Amino acid sequence: MKKGLFITFEGSDGCGKTTQLEKTASFLKENGFEVVTTREPGALDIGKKIREILLHHKGTVADRCEMFLFLADRAQHVETFIKPALGEGKIVLCDRHTDSTIAYQGYGRERDIKLLKDLNEIAVNGLKPDLTLLFDVSTEIAQKRVGNEKDRMESLGTNFFKKVRNGYLELQKENPNRIKLINANNSIENVFSEVKNIIIELIKNK
Repeated sequence: MKKGLFITFEGSDGCGKTTQLEKTASFLKENGFEVVTTREPGALDIGKKIREILLHHKGTVADRCEMFLFLADRAQHVETFIKPALGEGKIVLCDRHTDSTIAYQGYGRERDIKLLKDLNEIAVNGLKPDLTLLFDVSTEIAQKRVGNEKDRMESLGTNFFKKVRNGYLELQKENPNRIKLINANNSIENVFSEVKNIIIELIKNK
């Protein structure tokens, strides 16, 4: 495989995407692929500072401020990490990307979805994931998995996360070729079996 692959892992907090990303990275490395893992927000030095504000700031963070912080992190991440890694032929596995902004700020915060999509386009400067894995889980199960120790975003409540989940499902309907829906209510191993099948098929066709 000469060209790199960009695969994003999406879903509401508590869906298990981070665990699946780690298992995917191990699987691909064991099969001889050069893999890098990353996340949004907070992959790089600037992003780590932004992540601290977004998840742990004790004061008020205005909705528009929150939106632009996510986008600023993404723009830096894409240009200084993701694109260079893809240019070297690596497989990039990213925990959250553009779809999170639409699901959380657009559907969850009820902001202008078209505007968010346009701003995302500016932030990514033409980059698109080759594949997005959407881990769908009931809001009630997801909240139980998160537990009692919640960050600023995780503390937004059940109603907010129901809107986020619905937003993700709408995005999947709009982009069925890129976004593959996975039932994350299943066991970790059953979910991972489905993930492997999807990724193996992607690699075969590249």
